[in-house]
Amino acid sequence: MLPFYSFTFVLLLACAVFFYRAGEFEGSSGVLWAALSVLISVAIWRWLHGGFIAVLLGQLGLFAGITLYRSQKKV
Repeated sequence: MLPFYSFTFVLLLACAVFFYRAGEFEGSSGVLWAALSVLISVAIWRWLHGGFIAVLLGQLGLFAGITLYRSQKKV
């Protein structure tokens, strides 16, 4: 099990802050976006034992999913 002071944990926190700010910028719930980011990161990092690249790909997938959802919602 990786320690909490690893680079992957720092990436987890940075992505959560990014998604919080992005949610606030879009007028949505920043807390919800940040919670989804943390949930995906923890699921990949701790439960699936993925590394830095896997967490980064999960975050990119979340960003793409939110983008697709919001583009369909506005139409």
